[in-house]
Amino acid sequence: MSVLDKIHSNYSGEEQQILLSAYEYAEEMHKGQKRASGEPYFTHPCAVAEILIDLGLDTPTVAAAFLHDVIEDTPATEDDIRTRFGQEILTLVDGVTKLDIIKYHTHEEEDAENFRKIFVAMANDVRVIIIKLADRLHNMRSLNFLSNERQQRIAKETLEVFAPIAGRLGISQIKCELEDLCLKYLDPEAYEYLVTNIHQELDERKEFVEYVVQEIKEILEESNIKGEVLGRPKHFYSIYRKMKNQGKTLDQIYDLTAVRVIVDTKEECYEIFGKIHQKWKPVPGRFKDYIATPKRNMYQSIHTTVVTNFGQFFEIQIRTFEMHRMAEYGIAAHWKYKEQKTTETNFDARLSWIRDVMNWEGSVDEGKEFVDSIKTDLYDEELLVFTPKGKVISLPPEATPVDFAYAIHSEVGNKCVGAKVNGKIVPLNSTLATGDIVEILTQSNGKGPSWDWLKFVKSGSAKAKIRQFFKREMKEENVRTGRNMLEAEAKRRGYSLADLLTESSFNKLSNKLVFRSVDEMMASVGYGAVGVNQIIFKLIDYYKKDIPKPVESVEDTRLSRAPASGVLINGEGGYLVRFAQCCNPVPGDDIVGFVSRGRGVIIHRRDCPNLAELGEDRLQPAQWTGDINSGFIAGIKIIAENDTGVAAEVIAEISAMQLSMTGIVGRVNKDKQAEFDIKVTLNRRSDIDLLINRLKRNQKIIDAYRTNN
Repeated sequence: MSVLDKIHSNYSGEEQQILLSAYEYAEEMHKGQKRASGEPYFTHPCAVAEILIDLGLDTPTVAAAFLHDVIEDTPATEDDIRTRFGQEILTLVDGVTKLDIIKYHTHEEEDAENFRKIFVAMANDVRVIIIKLADRLHNMRSLNFLSNERQQRIAKETLEVFAPIAGRLGISQIKCELEDLCLKYLDPEAYEYLVTNIHQELDERKEFVEYVVQEIKEILEESNIKGEVLGRPKHFYSIYRKMKNQGKTLDQIYDLTAVRVIVDTKEECYEIFGKIHQKWKPVPGRFKDYIATPKRNMYQSIHTTVVTNFGQFFEIQIRTFEMHRMAEYGIAAHWKYKEQKTTETNFDARLSWIRDVMNWEGSVDEGKEFVDSIKTDLYDEELLVFTPKGKVISLPPEATPVDFAYAIHSEVGNKCVGAKVNGKIVPLNSTLATGDIVEILTQSNGKGPSWDWLKFVKSGSAKAKIRQFFKREMKEENVRTGRNMLEAEAKRRGYSLADLLTESSFNKLSNKLVFRSVDEMMASVGYGAVGVNQIIFKLIDYYKKDIPKPVESVEDTRLSRAPASGVLINGEGGYLVRFAQCCNPVPGDDIVGFVSRGRGVIIHRRDCPNLAELGEDRLQPAQWTGDINSGFIAGIKIIAENDTGVAAEVIAEISAMQLSMTGIVGRVNKDKQAEFDIKVTLNRRSDIDLLINRLKRNQKIIDAYRTNN
């Protein structure tokens, strides 16, 4: 059945019109383009769309699949897509396009940041990553047309990133095929061995499997239970991994085929399970009840291995039809089986994992660290332990009581001082085992987590939450430490950090390392998440590239241009003058000029802490002339009671003085007080003193003072 036939079979008339329009537009845009195989390029978006139709995805997703390469590879623009197909489809196409332009053959650091982008895309709209998975699946199917080096690189990346994501989303169809295709290119000899020998084994075992299937059908019939029984070969990669991990030969792997029993209700699952154990002896330690305790991807089924009277082992999986649909389609079942109410619950549960990842993503500054954290959360194997009240907690293998504490809640982890496992006190770095009952001992006035915990915790979320604690509790100290470290290293290399760190250079840097602010970067350096040289080397590189530019074209937002007539340098006017935003000098402040390389004279306040790092030989006397026509920005710190309306009262005081406020940032500090950092525009220093005095008269305001920034 062609992709057009599938459109007509699976979508309504209005939906068909949208999809056919997307089909025709993509066909026109890709006309004349070829793939590496020599086929018309348009066969690729058609194949991606067909995979998504089979998964049951909605109309916008399938339309976006047809269009997912047109912006990147054809003259089509975002406006064209928006006009023809609407904003929702454009958003999906744009999301996939941003993932498509990721270049995975770059340095490890950039690869790591690209991995972060994938998870941001998932958090914004999970359909983006489903399209990308279908895109990757078709590319893997046609990988034989690429060079061996590219085959290896793409297969390795697929096995490490995309197959685990498909598994975490529960889409086993895509996960299993991706893994088998990866094995084909990463270990071709093993793949060929398995293909040849497993088929031979399956042929030999065909009669036995048919016997088992028939026996179970008779059990269903005797029990008056309607259901299906079928034998299904396990995919090659799962057998390969079992052989590698357990050191077994193919002859020693007895569960090449799983016999699957599918019935209507959960109660029938347990009834059939009991009767199967009455008929055949169960193998000790080979029983798993994923119905009572679902896997992290919400997979549900009963697995048991039994042995016949003549010594033949085989695995049986028992599940309901709804569980079977969820096992095959995962998160895609949300669209394929819209009438299933429980699908909504499973959908939300799967999305909650992505949301949890993004909640602690902000605490991880370095891309590689984020990747390492995520990979531990993409694990296949899981450790199931219990709270004292019987709640099941899923953890990675070899997890510790600290991992357990943070899986319960961040505050439980932060206040953890000890742990009991099965009623006995154990060290916090103990390894847990499936079935353990874990109790966390907390202390409300405890000192918090230890840096040493990072050496033994296994889950990415626990590591991120520990770092988040130190980042939050020690922020000011970390910012100060980080700034001092960067300034010292810049000076050692013959530069001034004030010259290196401009808005332009910071924007370039934040695109690489995903910092949200200069303070966040300083703090990251201060608590060791990012190395000093990692920052300085990039800043020096950006600075050198900017040197050839004319002064007039250089944008340095740490320095704002001022009227030359406003300040005299050594008693003379006419100089190119800029005002340092590290201390924001205003008329009336005691000031000094710093002669910058090629950027004129930068005016600092005499009490600016950054002056200590500047060369004395480049400082010049400076004074205000009084001939100033523009406003200056000053920063004010306000500490107040955390009371309703206090922010409004602060703003009212500023308005009463007819001053313009250019920025306000509020937070609650560690003493549970309200803190505001405010920037106001004024013409005279006396305005600052007057405003601070007015603020201090307010009973809700504990303190107010001028800041350097």
